[in-house]
Amino acid sequence: LDSKLFDGVIEGLEAMRAAGFRLGCITNKLACYTGPLLEGIGLAKYFEIVLSGDTLPEKKPHPMPLLYAANFFGVPVEQLLLIGDSLNDTLAARAAGCPVFCVPYGYNHGEPVSGLDMDAEIANLPAALPLIKHA
Repeated sequence: LDSKLFDGVIEGLEAMRAAGFRLGCITNKLACYTGPLLEGIGLAKYFEIVLSGDTLPEKKPHPMPLLYAANFFGVPVEQLLLIGDSLNDTLAARAAGCPVFCVPYGYNHGEPVSGLDMDAEIANLPAALPLIKHA
């Protein structure tokens, strides 16, 4: 595995969990890569659910993974927050009807996220916490 974590990822996940948020991972990567990657970089333990690109019949930008996650967590989709890094993330969130924050790094085909339809651009995961409101 040749992946490394961006700054603030562990701190952000720890802080969100400490604040009582339930966490899931939704990726378009195939499950055969997702599981080993999350285990290898120490993130698997943070997520109650992991939805890979081949887990469901549809993947992002389709809203199905977000709707599935909302059902899994037992909350209305409007109470989910997707934190993503790409056009597919924002399209999926808007189609599902949930808020979306974007980080300026990651997988957006080299394009800045500033032009995407999102609720906030955050520098890193810890920066999301002050913007999240408990319902």
